[in-house]
Amino acid sequence: MKSSMASGNWNYPTTIWFGPNRIQDLAEACRQCGIERPLIVTDPGLLGLAPLTATEQLLREANFAVSVFSDIKPNPAGDNVTVGVSVFRAGKHDGIIALGGGSAIDAAKAIAFQSGQTLNLWSFEDVGNNYLDANSGKIAPIVAVPTTSGTGSEVGRVAVIVNEEEQRKVLIFHPKMMPQIVILDPQLTVGLPPPMTAATGMDALAHCLEAYCAPGFHPMADGIAVRGMQLIKQWLPIAYGDGANIEARGHMQVAATMGATAFQKGLGAIHALSHPVGAIYDCHHGLTNAAFMPYVFSFNRAAISDRLPLLATALELPGEDEQVAFESLLHWILSLRKLLNIPHTLADMGLDDQQIDKVCAMAAQDPTAATNPVPLNVENLRSIYLATLNGIL
Repeated sequence: MKSSMASGNWNYPTTIWFGPNRIQDLAEACRQCGIERPLIVTDPGLLGLAPLTATEQLLREANFAVSVFSDIKPNPAGDNVTVGVSVFRAGKHDGIIALGGGSAIDAAKAIAFQSGQTLNLWSFEDVGNNYLDANSGKIAPIVAVPTTSGTGSEVGRVAVIVNEEEQRKVLIFHPKMMPQIVILDPQLTVGLPPPMTAATGMDALAHCLEAYCAPGFHPMADGIAVRGMQLIKQWLPIAYGDGANIEARGHMQVAATMGATAFQKGLGAIHALSHPVGAIYDCHHGLTNAAFMPYVFSFNRAAISDRLPLLATALELPGEDEQVAFESLLHWILSLRKLLNIPHTLADMGLDDQQIDKVCAMAAQDPTAATNPVPLNVENLRSIYLATLNGIL
């Protein structure tokens, strides 16, 4: 480890243990959370691979009664949560280890939450004060161990779950859904293939960029978002090109947590459109975020121009005035996408406009739409979708 990235324990926004080999501290994390019979909730793609097998082994050697649940879709659905809760209860588990990418962590958080509730999952959609109807004392403790660097779900209070009957991504919220301890071990992300490194990295960038551009006064979130983008600019191309570079992997893990910490300020049209597209077409969330990014950035230009010179300067890009800053930032986004082999359009991803009316109606109602710099409606969301579909900047 170089001096620019040393192991450490942080307590913002929750307890985070960062550094290579910190997975060795998992048993202690469980003890501190009062977990004796953990259920590991993980991605099916991790079955038989080192991150999961090593985790199971170290827990069993520490005399924990552990089971694994992996029946999770890439965009986790309500049925996945229902089955997971049944497994949790049948095994008499008392806590959850969320091991994997954003899908596994979101599902794990929802299972831990729903394991102690009597109302159905959709009753706790992030609307108004629905979360007050939950039995907060029955939410199982969670230790999160991310194996990707994108969603930052490990430091979030929301689980994004697909209501398949409605073909809609639903944000389930409760303050106690945030994991009590997060273990960020960059060695667990070394095996992530380049395409997934790219998509998850662009997801982290979308979080930081939208949080920074969201209206409202939140200097702390702005500062975290800017630093997150600095890390992504420096380290994502390296992590993509050399997946074994531990320093790059570590900085991308941190950037992902920073993005999710910053977006408490708000998100915007990138996510408002990505959520229904992901629910309807079952696309990777980071990839759709990357596709929409330059088109939403251009759409919001007039409302965010005054914020761009500072951001461009922080990213060591030309930013002497608003026009130059916008152009240099857009060029950087496009160049980064090209370097990472991100599709330039929705058409390049195999999508079409057959569901455009449904996508835009759902996007206009998505909770993330409310904090876009330019007020959103079905008509202007349609224009963004068509621009992204056809590559019109």
